[in-house]
Amino acid sequence: MASSKYLINDFHLKSIYNPFLLLVVMLFLSGCNFNSKTESLKTYKSPVSNDEFFQEIGQEIGLDFVHSIGADHMKNIVESVGGGAAFLDYDQDGFIDIFTCSGTWIEGFSKSKEPDKLPHNHLYRNMHNGTFKDVTNITKVDASWFTMGITVGDFNNDAYPDIYLSNYGPNVLYQNNGDGTFTDVTKKAKVGGGKECSVGVVWLDYDNDGLLDLYVGNYLNFDPNYKYYYAPDGFPGPLAYDSQADILYHNKGNGIFEDVTKKMGITDIDGRAMGVGAADYDDDGFVDIYVANDHTVNYFWHNDAGKGFTNRGIMSGTAFSQSGEATVSMSVDFSDYNGDELLDMFISDDNYCSLYENIGNGLFNDKSYAAGISVASGQFVGWSSSFLDYDNDGDADIFKTNGELKHKYGQEDQLFENVGNGKFDDVSVEKGKYFQEEYVGRGACLGDYDNDGDIDIYIENLDSEGKFLRNNKGNLNNWITLNLIGQTSNRDGIGSRIKIISGGKVQTAQKKSASGYLSQNDPRLHFGIMKNTIVERIEIKWPSGKFQKIENVKANQILTIKEPN
Repeated sequence: MASSKYLINDFHLKSIYNPFLLLVVMLFLSGCNFNSKTESLKTYKSPVSNDEFFQEIGQEIGLDFVHSIGADHMKNIVESVGGGAAFLDYDQDGFIDIFTCSGTWIEGFSKSKEPDKLPHNHLYRNMHNGTFKDVTNITKVDASWFTMGITVGDFNNDAYPDIYLSNYGPNVLYQNNGDGTFTDVTKKAKVGGGKECSVGVVWLDYDNDGLLDLYVGNYLNFDPNYKYYYAPDGFPGPLAYDSQADILYHNKGNGIFEDVTKKMGITDIDGRAMGVGAADYDDDGFVDIYVANDHTVNYFWHNDAGKGFTNRGIMSGTAFSQSGEATVSMSVDFSDYNGDELLDMFISDDNYCSLYENIGNGLFNDKSYAAGISVASGQFVGWSSSFLDYDNDGDADIFKTNGELKHKYGQEDQLFENVGNGKFDDVSVEKGKYFQEEYVGRGACLGDYDNDGDIDIYIENLDSEGKFLRNNKGNLNNWITLNLIGQTSNRDGIGSRIKIISGGKVQTAQKKSASGYLSQNDPRLHFGIMKNTIVERIEIKWPSGKFQKIENVKANQILTIKEPN
């Protein structure tokens, strides 16, 4: 639970001293003015911390979500690839909430009887006391879609985060109304697509005009009636189906988006997109796009100053694995794991994974074997992977979910600790009992849900209940968390490049939307700083080109930073 010494945000602080606002908040928390018949009235209490570094407490704190494939048995590849989850602060109260994605039953697609109640996505509100409340119906996001993933961003710059869902079938854009509810504006915005099977999606401002654009990674042209007789392991794989081209939508600023895929030079030859990520890997001021494809070469779309994109996957050394193969790539994340101020990448797949070290000049080296990750990963099928500093020691560690591809066979998830000199150790087993259990992992989102200064983890498991890992010991070291607010740039500050210096150590990060597999992490940026009590300098390069420097910042606070006018 957050201590009073932590700065939360302006709204939260003001509500403490404004009786009217406080009354409004209390009424909201009580649920007395909402549809109480459709929401759980059960109250939860956050359990006492045990001696584990990561303690699984999901059911105890109200996270009762169960992912569904919409059928009794898994019969096709589409059912096998969902779903994601996101941390977001949908009501802007300073505490991050959780959105979970689920499949559902679809007539003619699901090979089972229609259930009495259709599975659907869920939104859980953070109750500020270490627990959550299911507010799906209240917020009006309870429609049943076969949802794969999620990306969150404020596309209209009204200070409230909006939600985009990638689905089997038309995708969905939920506009945040700012009153605790959402409205489906997909048709008006023209971002629904058609019959695509969309998977990875990401918000980005590719032309730095202050408006968030949207990249939609499409998977394959699935036909539920297609007969394929060469699938001894259960059902046809991705190469049995034609690929579907990705889509880039440009935000026109009037609530409407334009398909600019061909105009911007994005040609999808035979990709089957899974994870999609966006970051400025060459620090030229324009955000680039990486697409992790299934069984085919990965794409690395270099942003040519907002005027077009060029695929530099092969040129950069990131299109194939270290063995020179097109892998079953699932997810991508960016971070500077070796402290050289260049953004590196981690790609999870069904084999040995790839840790790409950025060596500058647009080139990468695959360091997965040298780093000690490949051997430990090789026995698992990796899905969502994200960089994090789980112990606040000032470097980037890696969390990875695992689970079988075509069968609901569980595998242990993994935590890799950055031990310096480019090396990682698998410390999973020693960090909690959870890591000794087997689950069919898919998406995962990471963030500080209780504002106590360390990173917690929510995991989605295929056709099973989600798991929540509370971090009990990360805040034994000091930290700083940054909440960016753009003014000339997009309001989320997505695309901003951040550098902090504490104790003489430099850390570099990028503000992103989507992270890992089909998921999105805490919208705030978290840095561990060991035992240092001061951050000597914070430097921010905003997408607008503006540069900001803040000096001598006290540790252990959530600091809101506005872009200068």
